Amino acid sequence: MNSEFKVVIPARYGSSRLPGKPLINIAGKAMILHVCDRAKAAGAAEIVVATDDVRILDAVKNYGFDALMTSDQHNSGTERLAEVAAVYQWNTEDIIVNLQGDEPLIPAEYISLAANSLAQQNTAEVATLAAEVLLAEEIFNPNAVKVVVDKYHYALYFSRAAIPWDRKEFQQLDNVLIRKNTYLRHIGMYAYRVGFLQRYVQWETSILEKIEMLEQLRILWEGEKILVAKVSTAPEAGVDTEEDLLRVEQRMIQSLGKSNT
Repeated sequence: MNSEFKVVIPARYGSSRLPGKPLINIAGKAMILHVCDRAKAAGAAEIVVATDDVRILDAVKNYGFDALMTSDQHNSGTERLAEVAAVYQWNTEDIIVNLQGDEPLIPAEYISLAANSLAQQNTAEVATLAAEVLLAEEIFNPNAVKVVVDKYHYALYFSRAAIPWDRKEFQQLDNVLIRKNTYLRHIGMYAYRVGFLQRYVQWETSILEKIEMLEQLRILWEGEKILVAKVSTAPEAGVDTEEDLLRVEQRMIQSLGKSNT
């Protein structure tokens, strides 16, 4: 049984590599609008774009979705979510999925999975996703964040390093044998309880997240649990560069062509 959840999509106008990224046209529509459509397809009860720019606000509202101007002083999308929850006076038990505004190819079922996984247990107030890693180059790629979980699927640690370290196999890095069902790549989508967000914004940055540059380590540092739901494959990367933009647009055009046949 699916649970009710909300989606908040943080969308800043500024981007060092792609200024105005949320409004870039992809296959005939602004990228942020594609992301809104994904949230709608996932079955979200409410969808709010949290932005710092009136141009994004107007584009979203003209398309028929809700948007809110939020502070330009936030250090993360999580803080922006907390502001939205406070403005809308959502209940502490409400579930919010933080959906990145630059991932127009994210599968809708992944969004609902994050929310429903959180709703179906009461140990953690945060849930995220991960997919099995099968390639050695991905395990040793610091841009691919790995997560180790316990037998109940709660996160033990997140790292840019290769964890767990296979002491025997990794001695010969030119011919690594990957143990199946062992390595998980983190997928940066989170579902939160509103009450958790209220606590989170009171916490200071932790030493672990400073070292790894991973915000989720603040949660583990504070002794909180993160549930990790496994998906079959990691979604395609979002849009950070011109090359990403071309790749995503080509994939969307192909998808639209198939749906029209």
